Amino acid sequence: MGWFLCAGDSSKNAKKKLNRNPDDQIPSKAPEKLKKVNSTLDVKKETSKDGGSDHIAAHTFTFRELAAATKNFRADCLLGEGGFGRVYKGRLDSTNQVVAIKQLDRNGLQGNREFLVEVLMLSLLHHPNLVNLIGYCADGDQRLLVYEYMPLGSLEDHLQELPPDKKQLDWNTRMKIAAGAAKGLEYLHDKASPPVIYRDLKCSNILLGEGYHPKLSDFGLAKLGPVGDKTHVSTRARPLFKDRRKFAQMADPMLQGQYPVRGLYQALAVAAMCVQEQPNMRPLIADVVTALSYLACQKYDPETQPVQTSRSFSTPRTRRDQ
Repeated sequence: MGWFLCAGDSSKNAKKKLNRNPDDQIPSKAPEKLKKVNSTLDVKKETSKDGGSDHIAAHTFTFRELAAATKNFRADCLLGEGGFGRVYKGRLDSTNQVVAIKQLDRNGLQGNREFLVEVLMLSLLHHPNLVNLIGYCADGDQRLLVYEYMPLGSLEDHLQELPPDKKQLDWNTRMKIAAGAAKGLEYLHDKASPPVIYRDLKCSNILLGEGYHPKLSDFGLAKLGPVGDKTHVSTRARPLFKDRRKFAQMADPMLQGQYPVRGLYQALAVAAMCVQEQPNMRPLIADVVTALSYLACQKYDPETQPVQTSRSFSTPRTRRDQ
């Protein structure tokens, strides 16, 4: 696995070497705007007539416009539902654009502050792997967010409780999605100024566009860095990493053995580093992007490469064996 295991001391040098694309940068006034989200926003600004402060650049919609776009939030327009509320597919009369409209539950978990954080963050942060916020609505006590429509839904939709007629994600697509999601995090951690801690990375928040292009969504829990302030990493998988005999159990059964053993081991090496108990032992997100991008480029063809079974799964050869 070689270079996949290098994690820690190159942090300063690696960050200096990152290629800074001008298109990846948030506006120069963004730090002041984002700091307001974490510190000095007050209730008056959150409930003002136009739904936010004068810093918000996203388009404002009336509730009537969004009701018309979703045919009065008709049941057959419903895309999904969660603790935050419901998401509907709609079409804007003004532009004829198909959009996803999130109607926040007025008694739900996502309150005014989280709503405003989402609007400000996505108004200022722009990257190919972040969902595009088109606008918002804050009429009275109504809180709605309008996003670009992602036709393939969320990653969760493709991993759990698949209907018989739905194709499961193959290994190559999974690596492409993982690499893209990591690039979104890299932008937030290393290229946004100030850095942004996402804090809600999960399958339901990774949305998929045409060609399974992934975009991070739902920034209501995001906050400003420093990125070293990572307070929670899932620990449920840690015991599995300690026993190589259990590595095969970590491959999704839905793959039906159609994955490269070496690729699985390398992906597990990256995952194991990311769940290290000590934050300073976890890899830089730039290194994670490099590793996952490499895996995404190593195309697996089940027609020419062996399909894995519980019997055929064994420890890959080391470089010395090759």
